[in-house]
Amino acid sequence: MDFFCLRGYGWPMKIAIGCDHAGYLLKLDLLGYLKKRGIEVFDHGCSSLDSVDYPDYAVLVGKAIQEKKADLGILICGTGIGMAMTANKLSGIRAASLTDVFSTEMTRRHNDLNILCLGARVVGPGLAERLVDAFLDTNFEAGRHVERLKKMTEIESK
Repeated sequence: MDFFCLRGYGWPMKIAIGCDHAGYLLKLDLLGYLKKRGIEVFDHGCSSLDSVDYPDYAVLVGKAIQEKKADLGILICGTGIGMAMTANKLSGIRAASLTDVFSTEMTRRHNDLNILCLGARVVGPGLAERLVDAFLDTNFEAGRHVERLKKMTEIESK
């Protein structure tokens, strides 16, 4: 079994994952994929196709990161947008709904993305796996980007 460890994170990496009903089936696919990669995953729900409210799951995953119970998070809803909007309300969370590998890599490198939001009605399982790989395998570059993150943090505190 291959273990994955992103520089600066523990061994093995811990991922919090959550979804609403629209993202449930894609979450099941990604749980299997992450397990194959040897990544420890904390599943925060939902657990069926029954209708639920996505903000509840965005908060659970965001808090897991805030409390350092997880290194990074993945949220899945219909478009990924509602999850990202909700997660970004939490201090220290940098979430984005992404649909291409380049943007995912750049958002990790320059913005230290800590929650990847996916739209199950937008991306299929194959692309979702590629986006997860880009998210997990790309490191924050720090350098000049640290000052920009500090400015974001200052905005959060106002």
